[in-house]
Amino acid sequence: MNEEEIKSTLKEYNLQSWSKQKNINPIPVDKAEGIYFWDFEGNRYSDMSSQLVNMNLGFGNQAINQAIKAQVDKFCFVGPSYGAESRAKLAKKIIDLMPDNMGKVFFTNAGAESNENAVKIARMYTGKNKIFSRYRSYHGSSFGAGNLTGEPRRYALEPGVPGFVKFFDPYVYREAVDFESEEAAAKYYLAKLEEQILYEGPNSIAAVVMETITGSNGVLIPPKGYMSGVRAICDKYGILMVCDEVMTGWCRTGKMFAFENFDIKPDIVTFAKGVTCGYVPLGGVAVSKEIAAYFDENLLSCGLTYSGHPLACAAGVACVNYYEEANILENVNLVGKVLGEQLEKLKATHACVGDVRYIGLFSAVELVKSKETKEALVPYGKDPEGIMGKIIGLLIERKFMTYSHENMILIAPPLIITKEQLVEEITKIDEVLNIVDKDFL
Repeated sequence: MNEEEIKSTLKEYNLQSWSKQKNINPIPVDKAEGIYFWDFEGNRYSDMSSQLVNMNLGFGNQAINQAIKAQVDKFCFVGPSYGAESRAKLAKKIIDLMPDNMGKVFFTNAGAESNENAVKIARMYTGKNKIFSRYRSYHGSSFGAGNLTGEPRRYALEPGVPGFVKFFDPYVYREAVDFESEEAAAKYYLAKLEEQILYEGPNSIAAVVMETITGSNGVLIPPKGYMSGVRAICDKYGILMVCDEVMTGWCRTGKMFAFENFDIKPDIVTFAKGVTCGYVPLGGVAVSKEIAAYFDENLLSCGLTYSGHPLACAAGVACVNYYEEANILENVNLVGKVLGEQLEKLKATHACVGDVRYIGLFSAVELVKSKETKEALVPYGKDPEGIMGKIIGLLIERKFMTYSHENMILIAPPLIITKEQLVEEITKIDEVLNIVDKDFL
């Protein structure tokens, strides 16, 4: 098929996620390598969001490619109850990378399934039914994960499943209170969380589920003391702490898992995306030794045809090995420092930039109408004039490929990006923000 045939066929027969179908305009991709991909006319695009913040190692990683090919030559699939070498190796490798309290992994196909099964496991293990999660969160769009989600993408699932309770995030930039320090902010948010737990009844709450660092909803980095405070509250009331590492896991934040930045040990960790970098779909739920031991004698009522798919696990083994062998964390921290410096320059020079938040190679630029009032460039849950779409369009014109959510532009490039490549791309967003300052405020 040529470029136009691909595009027209997709528009006629394929339903595209999160889109009004009449407006879709997919870019047919001819080839891809590293942080770049090319269309059929030879135009080069820079992937500055790692697609959906999953292609951490970029396109064309030969270690992963070869591992997939080798598994294909053995066998592509055998059911979850059979022994597959790639499944065994990856499970052990993941637990070895986790804190010493973690025991076993249940494999899924994606992040949404990981979070749904984490909820099921928490309810089975504790015998309690309520699940706390935050408003500015995205945990998936399937029915269970969608009820866990807090932001507007849950609306299509309502009325939802009983037992899901939302609480507010530590969103310091937009809080009505002026805090004297991060610790003061953490104390405030922890007090509100504990108050809500008491109002809901601690004896009915199975788990508190959080994206360790809120992802698409703004890269909200917890203030100092917040995560350890949540851990303490969970311990106090016998509630499981579940960290959603689907987007932040696998070196994205400068640590193998984001919770390592806060010196805590979760009871359950969900993951997907970067475990295979999207080369083959895979997700999982890592549980503590205590939870794992519980299911030695009690039925684990979780099951998926493709749990621990051998082809996916082979990709996962190669991918996780590559993170370590290629010193990806070193590059994330080196280039991440440059990213932070570049974003601070954007904040200082552009009237439309209210805040920038970054950790490792995970960042967001928050756009406002006024730095003084902090009024968002578009209202929460709405964009009636398509302003953010226009801004993303300006970036696409410059072959800077990413996405927006609410009034945020996400910048989360592949973890293999160099300093030189990063600076080249930030120049493009600088140009677009000049236009926003002039035409959109």
